[in-house]
Amino acid sequence: MSEVAEKVVVITGASSGLGEATAKMLAEKGAKLVLGARREKRLQQLVNAITSDGGEAIYKTVDVTKRDEVEALANAALEKFGRIDVLVNNAGLMPLAPLDELKVDEWEQMIDVNIKGVMYGVGAVLPTMRKQESGHIINLSSVAGHVVFPGATVYCATKFAVKAISEGIRQESNGQIRSTNISPGAVATELTDHISHKDAKEMADDLYSDAIDSDSIARAITFAIEQPGEVDVNEMVIRPTKQEL
Repeated sequence: MSEVAEKVVVITGASSGLGEATAKMLAEKGAKLVLGARREKRLQQLVNAITSDGGEAIYKTVDVTKRDEVEALANAALEKFGRIDVLVNNAGLMPLAPLDELKVDEWEQMIDVNIKGVMYGVGAVLPTMRKQESGHIINLSSVAGHVVFPGATVYCATKFAVKAISEGIRQESNGQIRSTNISPGAVATELTDHISHKDAKEMADDLYSDAIDSDSIARAITFAIEQPGEVDVNEMVIRPTKQEL
């Protein structure tokens, strides 16, 4: 039996990209999925696709910047399946621009989603995982959590923070909770669609010209979950072979 089978996995940002690909892959391996995102129609379509193929999945609309909605997602998992084995903190934004542009609203949005949203996810599942004396938190950081580049200062700061959060979870786990930090490079998702600054968008489009597909990251997430309970995969960086950054 797969180490994934029967595990209850909560995924944020599940309506597209990495979250959607991960949900489909884990469903094929027998996981019980609780999917959260803002776009209900996309979530419904995904759940329908999974269940029609014999998988188990439910969804709940959630804005990760709202703590009560993230907690409601975790509660939905408990009400339906009685436990939470894995959280995949996947929701994220990347509106790049030089600091001089003073796009303060975008700074706040990235901090709210990329940092506070991750922490709300951790806070929502941690008490349950402590009671179970087991659990696995998988946070999606970025290569931008390892190196800073012009036009992405705030984004990089948020992803460095995610990496720190992942390591903090590991150090405070008391041998009960596994922590995995996954840092994707250029992946073909909707992440670059919301870059409003012309030069930053051109830079991102150039970087993403060799983007790998979402399944590449879904396989990494699945690999981390599949390991025996005594094995904790803490850090993975996955990027296109041609990517220099």
